[in-house]
Amino acid sequence: MPSKSSTRLAALTVAAVCSAASTVALVSPAHADTVRVHDIQGSTRISPYAGKQVTDVAGIVTAIRAYGSSKGFWMQDPSPDADPATSEGVLVFTGSAPKVAVGDAVTVSGTVSEYVPGGTSSGNQSVTEITRPTVQVVSAGNALPAPAVLDAASVPDAYTAEPNGSINALPLRPDAYALDFYESLEGMNVQVADARVVGATDPYTELWVTVKPDENAARRGGTVYGSYDAQNSGRLQIQSLGAAADFPAANVGDTLAGTTTGPLDYNQFGGYTLVAGELGTLRDGGTERETTRAQRPGELAVATYNVENLDPSDDTFGAHAAAIVNNLQSPDIVSLEEIQDNNGATDDGTVAADETVAKLIDAIAAAGGPRYDWRGIDPADGADGGEPGGNIRQVFLFNPDRVSFTDRAGGDATTATGVTERHGRAALTFSPGRVDPANEAWEDSRKPLAGEFVFRGRTVFVIANHFSSKGGDQGMTSQFQPPVRSSETRRHLQAAAVNAFAKDILDVRRNAAVIALGDINDFEFSGTARTLERDGALWSAIKSLPRGERYTYTYQGNSQTLDQILVSPAIRRGGDFAYDSVHINAEFHDQISDHDPQVLRFHP
Repeated sequence: MPSKSSTRLAALTVAAVCSAASTVALVSPAHADTVRVHDIQGSTRISPYAGKQVTDVAGIVTAIRAYGSSKGFWMQDPSPDADPATSEGVLVFTGSAPKVAVGDAVTVSGTVSEYVPGGTSSGNQSVTEITRPTVQVVSAGNALPAPAVLDAASVPDAYTAEPNGSINALPLRPDAYALDFYESLEGMNVQVADARVVGATDPYTELWVTVKPDENAARRGGTVYGSYDAQNSGRLQIQSLGAAADFPAANVGDTLAGTTTGPLDYNQFGGYTLVAGELGTLRDGGTERETTRAQRPGELAVATYNVENLDPSDDTFGAHAAAIVNNLQSPDIVSLEEIQDNNGATDDGTVAADETVAKLIDAIAAAGGPRYDWRGIDPADGADGGEPGGNIRQVFLFNPDRVSFTDRAGGDATTATGVTERHGRAALTFSPGRVDPANEAWEDSRKPLAGEFVFRGRTVFVIANHFSSKGGDQGMTSQFQPPVRSSETRRHLQAAAVNAFAKDILDVRRNAAVIALGDINDFEFSGTARTLERDGALWSAIKSLPRGERYTYTYQGNSQTLDQILVSPAIRRGGDFAYDSVHINAEFHDQISDHDPQVLRFHP
């Protein structure tokens, strides 16, 4: 039930009763030009009848959406044609509560429309509908058409044809491409059985399953997104036509046991979606929150953790503190992303975040952790993006009993720190300081925070990052293939700036210990990561993990990497580092952040 402030495809919380009575022969007027549902759907994504009137289209009502802004019902022709490319189901958009019941045999007259969820600028595919309908009930209590089965055998492995443009006009090849297969079933009754959950239940009462349990399987039950060409065609969003209170609170690794059945819809927030009139029973997969090991006496533990717009009014301080102390084992240095100012989203010019950080430090101490110290730089008001008024920024926490911070005054929101040589060693001109804050790459985005630490006499440079988000990118199920990733242009520029700064340090001291970490908002295989790694200056340490463990975030059923810790050659080539993506949030419906923290342990 995707509310998410969409227009027509808003909240879906409707009762659907699936009746299984006697079958019926549909009665349509015997016109020579009688139009059936499969004629309307056609063999491409766009109906050949789009914008045209149709009369007395026959079908059986399979499901009803009775409130929200997309009121209507799905109907399906129980007498399919022989073309697997043409769907036999269609959505009838009524605009008000439909006056039909599941199992009714109906004829519908109206206008065929192609509705694009999110608007045409989104790049999304369209949903074929009959709008402004006149509906006549022919009979009631009819059996529903048998659902099409979605499983590893029926869904193709290849995701889509790639014409480097719109796929709308291409003939559907449901035997060859997953997107074509799903499109050929648009509006039809479909079914999955014993489907493993790969995306936890979210606040909008939806979850994701896979119908291909062996497809790029993660160790803990998810589906790993490991390249742009491995979209994981078995993923499918599940919503419900039942009451929201009855929707299961599922974690990744759980199973919707038995059958889940309903019409196949397409929406703005995930593409093809099974809107269930019948939901399987949730079976617990036993997924538990991870705990990393504690650092050994000679190891420095450095972590990154996006705490998701944390401000003093939040009720998650205790939970975040417990995660840092217990699950992360109190790292020596923690880069925190999305620390908001002292009054959060209140937009009154406040930029200081000392109260936010102090409240977290107190909570960590109360949870049995160390009394952390901290460093950060307040941004200029409204200049760094994020929630309006919140002034999010990165902050360093550090355990003064284990590591010291080298303070060099002068860093502020607009003054760049640099690299100089002191006694034959690299040093920051300002610590803490911001990296190249005047660079246009950081306009309306978080500027990197650089700091100089000392652990057992060895200097370690840490650069905390929060790159620009993926907002504005076309979705994976877009009509444009491959989808346009417009947001990555900015991240490439940001990565180049951080890479250049790391090189400045390494130019002064080749074996310097440099760590660039944070919410990179891009994948370990992306152009952003390659730019950060350019010329061997840095290397993304999550690539040291097995492929089934390389993820920090779950989006639309794909377990993927957005948070990274990149290290300089001295750390990588030492060969004694350990990396852990600590899965405490992304796989769970009751998460306190949507990101999993990362920990690097090494001997400087």
